[in-house]
Amino acid sequence: MKAQQQFDREELRIIQHPSEKGLLRVLQTTVKEDSLKLRRIAQLLDVKEPKLQALLDLLLHTVQDPENEGVGIAAPQVGVNKQLFLVQRFDKEGTPFEAILNPTILWTSNLIQAGREGCLSIPDTMGIVNRFYSIRVQYQTPRGEWNTEILEGFTAVIFQHEYDHLMGKLFIDRLAEQQQQEYITPQHNFYYLSGKNTR
Repeated sequence: MKAQQQFDREELRIIQHPSEKGLLRVLQTTVKEDSLKLRRIAQLLDVKEPKLQALLDLLLHTVQDPENEGVGIAAPQVGVNKQLFLVQRFDKEGTPFEAILNPTILWTSNLIQAGREGCLSIPDTMGIVNRFYSIRVQYQTPRGEWNTEILEGFTAVIFQHEYDHLMGKLFIDRLAEQQQQEYITPQHNFYYLSGKNTR
């Protein structure tokens, strides 16, 4: 396994200088430099990083911004190229946001679901994306503990969307892949996720 990394100088600058509203600037694909950064593969994150909690607080504030609210956000979307994201747990009471560090998807179901997705980093763009209905994942908590669990439905979709960000992949890439592949899915196994968009 590759060594876990702490934040570099540029990442610390981002964390230490949020906007006046306490928000982080979300990178946009419409900006060339931003788009290149969004395509990087994120580094493993050292859970002992002193500024980890500060970043978590800023990410939560940013994803809950009423003017641009989402159900998930990944550190690479704000210019911090580390394996960290927040996911809203619609499978838990109160639908809390949880921090996911250094994740791995261990298993994916044969069942596919189709849902409408957007992204905080891709303005004014939506699409129907095919995702695995259930996944088995492993990740670290901010306290350094390792968790392994099975996620299903909308929460699994959000996890996959944010995990893609860590791999330098965007949901529009999934759309392009779908156009090149033939998906043969029985109608009774084809799910459409309505409600809040995956951001």
